[in-house]
This record gives sequence, C-alpha cells and structure tokens, in this order.
Amino acid sequence: MALAPIALFTYSRPYHTRKTVEALQQNKLSAQSDLFIFSDGPKDDVSRTRVSEVRGYLKTINQFKSVTIVERKSNIGLSANILEGVQQILSDFGNVIVLEDDLLTSPYFLDFMNEGLRLYEHDENVISIHGYTYPIEEKLPDSFFLRGADCWGWATWKRGWDLFQPDGSLLLKRLMESEQTVQFDFEGSYPYVRMLKDQIAGKTNSWAIRWYASAFLENKYTLYPGKSLVSNIGGDGSGTNNGFGYLPPAPLNQNPVEIFRIEICQNTIAYQAFAAYHRKAMQPSLWKKIKRKLKIVIKP
Repeated sequence: MALAPIALFTYSRPYHTRKTVEALQQNKLSAQSDLFIFSDGPKDDVSRTRVSEVRGYLKTINQFKSVTIVERKSNIGLSANILEGVQQILSDFGNVIVLEDDLLTSPYFLDFMNEGLRLYEHDENVISIHGYTYPIEEKLPDSFFLRGADCWGWATWKRGWDLFQPDGSLLLKRLMESEQTVQFDFEGSYPYVRMLKDQIAGKTNSWAIRWYASAFLENKYTLYPGKSLVSNIGGDGSGTNNGFGYLPPAPLNQNPVEIFRIEICQNTIAYQAFAAYHRKAMQPSLWKKIKRKLKIVIKP
C-alpha cells in the first residue's frame, strides 16, 4: 500500500504552523509523503495579515514528496475546511492522515499512521488510527482500541469517513434513545454529550464531536498508541476551537511503536484510565474553588 497523503489544516497562526511542519519534517517518511495544505481565508482585517504570513511560509515548505496548497478565498471556518479537505483527499486517494496547525508529531508518527492504515485497511470495525494518547500513569499496551474516533492527529479510509453524520441532532437522538450517553461521556467523566448539544445549538461548530459520535454509534473502533505520538501546542489562547478547556499535552514518544494486529475490541484498562484522567483534568482548581466559596460568602 502506498503511503497515505497528509492533509494539514491552517489558519492564522504562523508560529504554530511552522512548529507543526518542522516536527513533521523530522519524520523519516515525510520525504516519501504527499502533503496537502488547506489554508482557510481571513475573516477580518486583523486576521488578514496573519493569514498572509502563514501563506508566505507555506510556499517555502519542502522535504516532502510533493506539497500542494489550497488557499480558501474566504473564511469558511475550521469545521468546513476540514470536512471539505478530508473528503477531497479521500475521494482522490482512498485514505488520509489529518493534522491541524497546532500539533507536534513524534518522528515515528507517520510510521504508526501508515502501518495502522495498512494493517486494518479491510477491517470494517476499525474506523481510524489516532496519534494522541493522554499522559496516563498506568502502563498501557503498545497499541489498543477504543470505541469511537478522535481528532488530534488521525487517519482514516474513505469507508470510515463515509459513516460521518453531519447532523448533530440525529446523533444526539440516537444516543438518547439507545441510553448510551454515560458510556459516550466515558462514564460521565467528560461532557461529550454537552459538546454535542452545544454544536446543535450553534454555540460551537465542532466537526470532531460529530466524528466521535458517528463512530461511537456505529460501534466502530480507533487504534491508539500506548504512548503519545502527538502533542498539542494550541492551548495558549491563540486558537479558536479549544473546547472545554485545555489539557496539558502529553510528552512526545521519541521511540518507535511496535504495531501488530490485535483483537478489535474496547480495551477496558485504557477506557478506565482515560475516564480517570478526564475526572482529574475536569476537577476545578483549588483557586477556583476558593473564589467560588468567597463569592457565596460575600453575596449580599
């Protein structure tokens, strides 16, 4: 199987974009990979200068088999940029590796993505390969499956993306009717259902929550590495889609990940470890608790 093309989505963060590309260039498979960059257009005069700066840098990128830049004439937003870009690449190539402009990758990220795509190409129960894993204290297997899909450095096939349901209302209805909301929220540890409701209400335009829900409801699985091959550097306030608060990034695994075929089912240890991590990460800080109590005390 030929190496999967890489789709990189950018907007108005020149520093983050440069760091993302520089890390990707350190992958030994980068020189053999086709890179497609989808640059969203500016939404106002303030962003126009920064988008122009990003696009100027994009034109200097090399060290890939080929570099193709798609410049959006207007601002269509992150969600539409990703949905249209992923669909375009999959229509042409049949598989894709997806990155956004604030994701640093391990030198072995492309190895894991491509090998995962090769190993599970014909397994209908596998919907995607994911590169990010939370900094879990427990030792996890070299690779494992979880039900659903994820969004920080991932790969899929056309057959997987064909299951994407853009209508959040339909997804929520199915979740409620099947009484799977607690499991969808990792035993209530993270507000994914709330994120879906926010998307439906127009408070966010998240493609990722719909991707997760689409895969979850179809009972499909995503392959993860035991140690993270991706680190997110976008939690500094520079982005526009950070969700429910930024979680400290996992350290990048600088070693190859041994990957071989394993049973396609939910890894209970990893699922519980993710849930425990979410509970810890979602706990209000001590200072927030103090301020909340102070407000109660001084309330007239």
